[in-house]
Amino acid sequence: MRVGVFGAGYIGLVTGACLASLGHRVVVRDIVPARVEMLRAGQVPLYEPGLEDLLRQNRDRLTFTLDAAEALEGTEVAFVCVDTPPSASGDADLSRVWSVVAELGSAPELKALVVKSTVPVGTGEQIRGVLETSGLGHLGYASNPEFTAEGRAVRDFLRPDRVVIGAEETETARLVTALHEGIDAPVEVMGVASAEMVKLAANALLATKITFINEIAAVCERTGADVLEVARAVGLDHRLGPHFLNAGLGYGGSCFPKDSRALRAMASNSGHPFQLLSAVIEVNDLQPRRAVQRLKDRLGGLRGRRVALLGLTFKPDTDDMREAPSEVLAARLLAEGCEVTGWDPMARLPDREPWTTRVRRTKTVAEAAEDCDALVVVTEWAELRDVDWSDVAHRMRGRVLFDGRNTLDREELASQGFVCMAVGRATAGED
Repeated sequence: MRVGVFGAGYIGLVTGACLASLGHRVVVRDIVPARVEMLRAGQVPLYEPGLEDLLRQNRDRLTFTLDAAEALEGTEVAFVCVDTPPSASGDADLSRVWSVVAELGSAPELKALVVKSTVPVGTGEQIRGVLETSGLGHLGYASNPEFTAEGRAVRDFLRPDRVVIGAEETETARLVTALHEGIDAPVEVMGVASAEMVKLAANALLATKITFINEIAAVCERTGADVLEVARAVGLDHRLGPHFLNAGLGYGGSCFPKDSRALRAMASNSGHPFQLLSAVIEVNDLQPRRAVQRLKDRLGGLRGRRVALLGLTFKPDTDDMREAPSEVLAARLLAEGCEVTGWDPMARLPDREPWTTRVRRTKTVAEAAEDCDALVVVTEWAELRDVDWSDVAHRMRGRVLFDGRNTLDREELASQGFVCMAVGRATAGED
């Protein structure tokens, strides 16, 4: 089929590349000229493992444009993959979604509009109403939420746990199902509202699991239990499973924080105060602040200290800084009077945040650690496993290492002279 994809961000590019790999002819439209120019030149404006290769392998079936009319010319199915950032009220900002809907009038061959963007429940009904009044009531409409995680988005699209299709018309459901032919996964067809809720519910539940294990970690720190041992044994229960039971500095990224707040706002707007989700959000917001307080207690104050953040992105294998715990850590450390350095192999620091101008970014871990009183592992990059920690220790003024992801061998670090703090575990290397 000929497919138009609106939005060339993480979701749009992965969707376009993967649909092209399934044999469809895809036109990806974006409103940022520099991004389209890069894609036309064979360059990828973001880091996602496997995406560059997939775009290159399928370049004969991929076109990039700034023109909505070009993206819709001859198109049978249009995918909406634009972002829906939180508004001041916490609700999802759907302005970009509505902009795409407004551009559909010049698409005589269009059979269906498919929304992959995460939207509040009821958005599909609203869009259908607008299509009806605009003379486009003949278009099929489907919700096809994405469940791709940054760092493994290509794999998640092509080998998903499930494909969710929300459609009220049987023919639309068949059409969207056919687009996914070649993907070996169960297809769950349901109503539009249910499909919209699936994405929000899934992310809220995953965020809850992360927050729960972080609360257990806090109790472990006070009782002498080890959260790694606890989580490992809990995860062996087939009813619970081991996934997302990794204690750390809290969740971040473009999905969990935004979608949790959007679901809470949507629930409140409907008259239901989602108290559990409010607690999840509050605990997650506090998690990096707890780490700063623990460092402050260990060092006897932070004013005049130098601290290095190892890893800045919200997770490894991405360059995404959205809602990254490092932002809160850096801002809080600077507010306490610290000098902050930062290392990350991929991060794209946001220009809009004032803290970025005050954090000295380095090319190596060793350089970041120079004359530092403490190090904080923020992102569990694989490169950290290859660091010469003996050399790092000799470069430092102090020897405190806060492993915010419980990813390093703390006994080995202790043998190098480090006092190794962790989340939900006893401190190693103390005198």
